[in-house]
Amino acid sequence: YQKHDSTVISAVTLKLKGMGYVNRLNRNEPVVIDGTDYTIPPVENAAVFIMTSFIQTHQVRTRCEESRHIKQAFCTSDEQCANEYPYSNKSGRWTGNCLIKTNATIGLCELEGWCPVEDDKQGRDHINDALNFTIFLKNFVEFPEFDVVRKNFRSYMTSCIYNKTNKLCPIFRLRQIVEAVENDEDERASMLKHGAVIRLKIYWDCNFDLNVRKCVPEYSFRRIDTKHKNENFSKGFNFRFVNNWKADNRSYRILKKAFGLRIIISVSGEGRKFDLITLTLNIGSIMGIFGVASMICEIFMLHLSSHSEFYKNLVFENVGKIVTRLSINGKKNIEQPKTTNNATTTTTTAATATTLITTTTVTTNVHNGECFDSDDKKLLQSTIRPLIVSNSE
Repeated sequence: YQKHDSTVISAVTLKLKGMGYVNRLNRNEPVVIDGTDYTIPPVENAAVFIMTSFIQTHQVRTRCEESRHIKQAFCTSDEQCANEYPYSNKSGRWTGNCLIKTNATIGLCELEGWCPVEDDKQGRDHINDALNFTIFLKNFVEFPEFDVVRKNFRSYMTSCIYNKTNKLCPIFRLRQIVEAVENDEDERASMLKHGAVIRLKIYWDCNFDLNVRKCVPEYSFRRIDTKHKNENFSKGFNFRFVNNWKADNRSYRILKKAFGLRIIISVSGEGRKFDLITLTLNIGSIMGIFGVASMICEIFMLHLSSHSEFYKNLVFENVGKIVTRLSINGKKNIEQPKTTNNATTTTTTAATATTLITTTTVTTNVHNGECFDSDDKKLLQSTIRPLIVSNSE
């Protein structure tokens, strides 16, 4: 009896808060990191990336030796470092020089580009207290069919935290999200180290026949990427970004390979409200279903059931009598009547019949194909009157 609308127009914005710190090997004091440091990029469409660990490399544009992790970079002569080799994993443009250190027989090819090259095997920096970061999720939804707009936050929700007893709060702690999608403690630690992809789903189930304030969202969490213990290659989620600047006519940059949690927001919902047309169509459909059901049952009983003959005898009846309607339309197939008082006995032989049909009836006088009243001989309105046959066999 209700009209449904699942076309939800949604807008999502996210704000992150929290302080973390990094313990550097070459520094005695920790490096403090805030939301602008670990939120990369600052704005995304219905998603957010939270950096939990990274590898940082300070680089300058110059010449240096290639990475040791590239097997083709090892050389013993300059001919092995020609730039025409199409190696996709090169860190720069090879110059054709083989750099061999003193007292060594094998060297590395020289490149021109950003130096020194990144070393993935070196220790990475982990952001401590990352699980205490909070996410404030603002969601606006519109049901265009019913012209209703709702939001997931209210003025008193400024200091709440989402939990099992406060499921309407739009402020989520990162620890709760990670624990909701992963029960294994070792896997949670691997997620912070290598990164992961998580979906936060918002579902609006609204009955607009009730108070519109009862239209509230439901939140659920799910991990999208596979478990790291099941992956041997490219586990987790990471990407690189740089900060560039110039000083003394030289180009510098800081290359960061960021690992972290990418949280994707998906919004869906359904609104419903009483609609007379929908109710009428559903009632008609139900009545049609009942009609088809009776027909199917009858076909089954007549043709498929083991008791079909018994059912046929109950439904059908053999008719043994012949019901005949005759009309007096002149002298054709009609014998002249023999009048005795008011009763007339007529013997009629049908032209197409194979048996003699004898009828007894009460009728008026017939004269030259015309009908008269037996008392006053007045001509009736019709010159042809049906002869009603009764007591026929």
